[in-house]
Amino acid sequence: MVDTNVFVGACIGNGASASVLRSCISLQATAILGTSLILEYRDVLGRSELFRSSRLNEEERFELLRLFIGRCDLVTVYYRWRPNLRDEGDNHLVELAIAGGAEAIITHNLRDLKAMELKFPALAVLTPLEWLEKQE
Repeated sequence: MVDTNVFVGACIGNGASASVLRSCISLQATAILGTSLILEYRDVLGRSELFRSSRLNEEERFELLRLFIGRCDLVTVYYRWRPNLRDEGDNHLVELAIAGGAEAIITHNLRDLKAMELKFPALAVLTPLEWLEKQE
C-alpha cells in the first residue's frame, strides 16, 4: 500500500518513491487502493504549492494517478480499527492495509505509522528505500 507522501515524492523527484510507483505500474508489485486514499491522492495532487519544484505539471500528475489507479486492486474497508494512531487522519491507511491483506505500508511517515496501539505482526511499515531493498 502506497501512502500519499510516497506518491507526492514520485511526482517531485526520481528517487526511491518513483521506483516504487514504477514497480506498481509495471505490475512487478501489486498496490491496493480504497476510496479514502484515492480522494486523498486527488486532494493533495491538486495543491500547486506542494509541486513548485515538481518535474510533473498538474495534468501529468493526474495522468500518473489515473495510470496508477488502473494498476491497483481496489479494496473496500468493512471494519474500522479505531482509535489506533496518534494522527486520526492516518487510521484509514492501516484499515485499508488490513482489509486488503497488504504486506506493507510504504510511507515516509514512519514515526506515526509505527506507533500503532493495535499491533498487526504481518503488516510492515517501510520507507520506499526499505521496501525496494526487500524486493531485491
